[in-house]
Order: sequence, then C-alpha cells, then structure tokens
Amino acid sequence: MSSASYKSVVEMFRDRVSSTPDAQAMLFKQAGAWTHIDWRETGKQVHEVACGLRSLGLESEQRCSILAKTRPEWIVADMAILTAACATTTIYPSNTAEECSYIIQDSGTRLVFVDDAEQVAKLRGVRDDLPEVVKLVTLSDGADGDWVISLDDLRELGRKWDDANPGEIIEIGDAIDGDHLATIIYTSGTTGKPKGVMLTHDNWVYEGEAIDNLDILLPSDKQYLFLPLAHSFAKVMELSFIRLGIPTVVDGSIETMVDQLGETSPTFMACVPRIFEKVYNKVVENAKAGGKAKWAIFQWAVRVGKRVSALRQQRKEPTGLLALKYKIAKKLVFSKLEARFGGRMRFFISGGAPLSKEIAEFFHAADILILEGYGLTETSAATFVNKPDSFKFGTVGPALTGTQVKIDDDGEILVKGRGVMQGYYNRPADTAEVFTEDGWLRTGDIGKVDEDGFLAITDRKKDIIVTAGGKNVAPQNIENLLKARCGYVSQVVVHGDKRNYCSAIITINEEPVAKWAREQGIDFIDYAELASKPQVKQLIQTAVDTLNSELARYETIKKFHLLDHDFTIESGELTPKMSIKRKVVETNYKDILDAFYEGTIEQL
Repeated sequence: MSSASYKSVVEMFRDRVSSTPDAQAMLFKQAGAWTHIDWRETGKQVHEVACGLRSLGLESEQRCSILAKTRPEWIVADMAILTAACATTTIYPSNTAEECSYIIQDSGTRLVFVDDAEQVAKLRGVRDDLPEVVKLVTLSDGADGDWVISLDDLRELGRKWDDANPGEIIEIGDAIDGDHLATIIYTSGTTGKPKGVMLTHDNWVYEGEAIDNLDILLPSDKQYLFLPLAHSFAKVMELSFIRLGIPTVVDGSIETMVDQLGETSPTFMACVPRIFEKVYNKVVENAKAGGKAKWAIFQWAVRVGKRVSALRQQRKEPTGLLALKYKIAKKLVFSKLEARFGGRMRFFISGGAPLSKEIAEFFHAADILILEGYGLTETSAATFVNKPDSFKFGTVGPALTGTQVKIDDDGEILVKGRGVMQGYYNRPADTAEVFTEDGWLRTGDIGKVDEDGFLAITDRKKDIIVTAGGKNVAPQNIENLLKARCGYVSQVVVHGDKRNYCSAIITINEEPVAKWAREQGIDFIDYAELASKPQVKQLIQTAVDTLNSELARYETIKKFHLLDHDFTIESGELTPKMSIKRKVVETNYKDILDAFYEGTIEQL
C-alpha cells in the first residue's frame, strides 16, 4: 500500500455513488417504520448541501462543526463539508454549552450543523461568544430563518448556487488532495483542555484501504452503526462502509438498540467494552433469576462453550461428544443471546477502551466473536485489529497494513504510517512533544508485541501506578478483572501512585445489586441508600478478596469506598465514549482516598 487508491475522501465518495447508485446506503427509522436511502439519493443530498455551504461563503479548509447524535443526516453533512473542500469539526451532543463554545472557537468554526431545538438552545445561550459562526443548520427543528436555518433551507440555497455556478462544486472537489485538512476531532479531555487532532483526507483514505485489505467484510454484510460519530472509532466505520458500499443501519439511540438489532439483523457492529459488560451482567443476572435448575444449565453450557472456545482459539473444531454437548448448549442457552443480536451477527469489533479477556472468552463460548482493535484519535482510530480467522484474546491484533510499530525502551508503543495525524490544531509545542525526533508517534500506552505480531496493551503510560515501595501496578488490568468477575460492580478506579498500597473507588451495578438486596430482605429507597448498606459493602468485599487472592501482594486492593452514585457523562466522570476520567475521579474523591492512608508514611 505504497500509494493511495484515491486522492481524497471526496473522490472515494463519488466513486461509491457512481459505482452502486441503486444500492442501499443507509437504513433508518422514519415515523416508526424502517426505510432506506440509496447511494444516488445520498450523493444528491451531499451535492446540494455542499453547494449550500459555498453559497454562504465557506471557503477551502474552513471548519464546519457537527453537533448531533449519530443519524443519516450526520453522514450527509460530513460528506458535504468535505465535498465543499471544508473540514469537519466533531462535537458530542452531551458536551455542555461551554465545552461546545470552546471547541467552536478554538477550531475557528464558521457554521454548525445541530441536531434539534435542544442543541440550538444550547448554542443560543453562548451566541455572544461565537461571532464567527454565520449559521446554525438544524437537522430536525428549531429554525428561525435568520441565524438558524433548516437542512432543507440549506439544500435550497445549494440548488440556486449550483444553477448559478454550474460545475464549480465538481472543480472544487477535484482540487482536493491527500494533504487537505478533512477533520478536527477534539480529544476527550480526561486531563486539561481537549486538543484538536488534525486529520487529512489521506488519513481517512488510508483507513478505508486498510480495512478493505483485511478482507473480512462481504457484499452480503450489513453494519449497525450506533457509536457517536463525533468519535474517531465511529468515523472509521463511516469511511469503511462508504469505501466498501456495505448497507449500514444508522441510529445513535442506545435505548432502542437491542430491539432494533432484532429488527434489522446486522452481521457486524462496532462497540465499546462497556456495552459488552452490561450485556454480560444482564445475561448472568437473568440466568440466576431463573432458579437453581436454569442457573445450573447455564453454568454447564458456559463450561462446554469455553472448552469449544479453547479449541477454536487453536483453529480446531469440536468433535464427538463435545460437539453434541455444544449443540445442546446452543439450543438451550446461547441461541437466545444470538437472537437478541439479530441472529446473523458474524462478529463485533471492540475498541475505545480495553476489553476484558474474560468477557471476550465468555461471548466466544456463546459462539459470538468479539474482535478487539486499538488506535487513537491521533492515528485516525483503527491501527491494530484482530481478524475472524486470526485472533488472540487479550491482544488487539497485528498492525494494519501500512502501519509500523515498535516498543520504546520504557515499554511505550510507538507507531508510524499514513494514519497518523498532521498534529494538534494551533498547538505546535504539544505536537512536537508527542512525536520522537525521527517521526514516531508516542501513543502514551504501554504494551508488547508477540512473535506473531499481535499487540497486547498493558496500561496507559501515565496511569501506571508506582507504589511507595517502587512496584509498578497496571490499574486498568485490575479494574477490568474485577468488573469481569463480579457483575455487581459497575465501575472501578484503582488508586495508589506513591502510596504504600492500592485502594479503590467503586460504583455498584444498581439493577443486580437491588435484586440481590430484595432477596436478602434489605430495605432501601434509592441507589445512594443501597450503596451505603453494610451487606452490600460485604458483597463487594467478597469479590475484592477473591480477586486479591490471585494478584501479587503489592497489586491487591487493601481498602475501597462505594460511591452513592454511578459514574456518568453528565457527572463529568466519564468521557462521551464512556471511559473513566481517572484524574477527575481522583480529584473529586481526594478526601476519601487520602483518608485510606492516614497514619502511613509516604515515601516520595
């Protein structure tokens, strides 16, 4: 892959439209019924919106932001922005007005596509801070015809501009090359102000090429895309389905996702680990709730499935009695889980955060394959990934074709290739800091590459705990183990840097803990009271003790505190991709953490 197949995303998109104009592009619900848009109509809408942007005076590489949930119009807006030779800045719908204002100002955004009246109101409240924004374009409602216009209004402006300037939008698109700025995605900001990652057309063309070269997607496949398109992981899935022409269900609602999986029967889907953790906990909880007999059958089925999984990880298939047992296990237990995912799921792709090996093995035992991948916003997301015919649980797979990887002396993963960003917008010092002198990107993650080229991530470089005794502890590994072993645990933050031992802040998984408490005759009113019960503390203590028995002494959790609420995006303790803001949590509960170590001598 020494040269690009297309010189820009615009060229790639145009080729998709002209090659398969009548094929389904996106499927979505409208007025309660499933419908679809083909590539011809998608191309027409993109063309009109792009012309509309030019009619408002937008120029080459000027930024347009998208503040909306995942929906077909998001993709139309994104492709239109690029077709107009502008660049897309992505904003999560969950961002506060102040966060939106910061991104819009920092990126120099001139126009914002907004989801609905709620998002319009959010930006109206900070309008005085946004003098450079010429228009808001609402994808649903709330237009006033002045500062706020509808998507249909913009398309009408585009049609008039196109009539007055025939062929000009095509010439504008033809002039775009690989180095042209395509996207600015702001990092989640787990520490400090978020930085704008500059990604080019060639970065995204490379991602499409690399995923095509994996040769894992078929013409008969159907994707379910629910991840927030403001995140680079979902952006890769967007570019992939354009490159390969795979029909894609586009709906960002997590609340209706399970029902819609059953209605649409996709064959693959990208997810974050938190989704798998929630499904796993729910499955186990339901099995226990069915009574002793059902729970015994479930446990038997999992044992059989894990034996089959072990064989399949060696690229072998079960035979004889084991094959018969597995057939029965699937019929009695696992078929129900498969049906909830639509009955045709070939595999899931997990990214955005570390996936517990135990969770991956449980689903594989149920004949559901989760392929873990890895990348950063700074590497256009997809950088490493497992394949259906070549995977190792506990790793993120080998590097994509065209990406180089090496491990630095301190264990940090370094990468180089066409997927790597231009730099941070208006932050030359931060850009210089993240690259080595010879051009390798410092990922900030610690890992190792095995003899087959599979990468295993052990922790974030900045998250590594060095205890007062000089021992290195990888907190994410301990956190993932506890969540995988105990369905009563929702979130965990292990603490202990420069401390004499490790401690933890833990949140409970409300639904199963509430059910357990009722069975024990424990009265409570809400989450906070439930978490305060000594019986619940002991329930979690048992799980912690069990895990501690498997850890090195310096890794064990000596003390923990149960919070009176779970972490949420709204509380500011989770990023929009549902990763824990570790520094925020440690700051918010500093008094609790400090109290764990009263009377100990800190060795700094």
